[in-house]
Amino acid sequence: MIDKSSGPSRRHSVVATAGHVDHGKSTLIRSLTGIEPDRWAEERRRGLTIDLGFAWASLPSGIDVAYVDVPGHERFVTNMLAGLGPVGAVLFVVAADGGWQAQSSEHRDALAAFGIEHGVIALTRTDRVDTDRIAEVSERIRAEFAGTGLAEAGLVEVAAPTGHGLPQLRGALDAMLSRTPEPSPAGRLRFFLDRAFTITGAGAVVTGTLQSGSIAVGDRLDLHGERGITPVTVRGLQTENDPIERVLPVSRVAVNLRGVGAEGIARGEQLLSPGAWRPIELVDLRLVSGVELADLPESPTLHLGTAAVGVTLRPLAREFARVRLQRSLPLAPGDRVVLRDPGSARIAGAVVLDVDPPQFTRRGDAARRADALAAGASAVDARAEVRRRGVVARSELVLLGVTGADGPPPAGVVDVGPWWLDEDWLSAASRKLRDAVVEGHRSDPLAAGLSRGAAIELLGLPDPSLLATVTDRAGSLQLAGGYVADPDHTGMGEAEQALRRIEQRLASHPFDAPEADQLTAEGIGTRELAAAEHRGRLLRLTDVVVVLPNAPALAMRTLEGLSQPFTTSQARQALGATRRVAIPLLELLDRRGWTRRIDGGHREVVR
Repeated sequence: MIDKSSGPSRRHSVVATAGHVDHGKSTLIRSLTGIEPDRWAEERRRGLTIDLGFAWASLPSGIDVAYVDVPGHERFVTNMLAGLGPVGAVLFVVAADGGWQAQSSEHRDALAAFGIEHGVIALTRTDRVDTDRIAEVSERIRAEFAGTGLAEAGLVEVAAPTGHGLPQLRGALDAMLSRTPEPSPAGRLRFFLDRAFTITGAGAVVTGTLQSGSIAVGDRLDLHGERGITPVTVRGLQTENDPIERVLPVSRVAVNLRGVGAEGIARGEQLLSPGAWRPIELVDLRLVSGVELADLPESPTLHLGTAAVGVTLRPLAREFARVRLQRSLPLAPGDRVVLRDPGSARIAGAVVLDVDPPQFTRRGDAARRADALAAGASAVDARAEVRRRGVVARSELVLLGVTGADGPPPAGVVDVGPWWLDEDWLSAASRKLRDAVVEGHRSDPLAAGLSRGAAIELLGLPDPSLLATVTDRAGSLQLAGGYVADPDHTGMGEAEQALRRIEQRLASHPFDAPEADQLTAEGIGTRELAAAEHRGRLLRLTDVVVVLPNAPALAMRTLEGLSQPFTTSQARQALGATRRVAIPLLELLDRRGWTRRIDGGHREVVR
């Protein structure tokens, strides 16, 4: 679809050819469009398509179709796969006089590997054979496509030189494309390039098939390739030789770029939404078509879009494998890729399951990973990813292309700011934290609890702010003063009996604080006093002057009964306290704003 600056929008689509060499693919495209798809003089001289060719025309319904003509010769398989990779519909060509051939099978397998299920089959050169031959080849075609996505594809008999069957072929293409869902223009852009060249006065131009997302003049994009990421700006756009302001899928597009030269831009590089993709070098995938993984070499070539990248293949099980790419690609779960043996015609189709798989660090990890993939081989959604990771930034899932990551949290997922937490993980983490706190109190009764830093390290939290969420889920725990503690833990271990004696003394005489030597005799030191205060059992007025936590409130009841203002001596006598206790107690009341100091010798209660 093209969205032009003026006039109504029309639906556009892209169809790739496929089929054995010299079965009339290019001739058929010329007959359908009036355009020569072979771009090179050598191709026209030899009558052999070597590289991708392009042409376009409108169908009876008004759909504008761009055709990508792919080479059929076995020596140009990489170019063929680059033509099919970004395209979702195919015109499969079989010559009636030649019949089904070796590259017919190879192209069929490539379509299955890429998951292409929309197409029309053209039986060409029917003017060269009799009806029995046409029936024989047609029957063979149906048998070869049985069980594939093109098993029910329309089959049209044509003779391009005479025009026989061309109206019926256009009608079949029209009907097929009308049934093909239109991709959404929303979402992140991933545009694979198939050509790059320079136009005098304009600069670098790249072309490709836009399958999803949109591109507009003025857009700032990332060019990703072997050189890494290069920021570029869209200077201009064309489709079918028409300048446009914005292009939507599915379309053939030429993009004029500012910020880069065409030199060094290679087929397979991509234009991406800035910051929306993570370049991936390690994936886990599942075999869906073609030869067994064990029949592929250790170092096959991976094809995605127009890209071809060498990889190292490690089978995990009969249908699962781990692949390490020699250079990164913007991969997403659910991508269909082709694995090809460069030394033969063997290919396999696979679907990407995980673009951020766990590393293997222990013996048996590969087998355990295969079991995990088998248990959820088709689960590439946000719920499954959060369950596997436990806690993950939602933006990370969006960057990895996980289905559902850009929506509300799914069931079983707790939304905490930018983080998504698995319910089961959160419950397990809270139990682990509670067990650690209880054990800490048991082994060291005087400890304030588990330090904040130790708790974060214990749980492996990626963000310290998540500790509050885990603590809250634990229920019986409390996060305060830099510690996670059990508020019900008030015991003091060996100092418990001595502390109770001090509490009993202060309960009877609230302001008769024990002397320092009395505390020492009871075995109560600085650490014991700090622990008692942290548990809310004592209040320290100074390092060694302690009262009960309710002492300030009791003092206020007495001070409110004095004539206002009052002196320190009057307060001391009313409370029955020594200066050692009275002065720090009055200073505490001042700090709390309960009393106010008027001058050097007088205070008053704040009403």
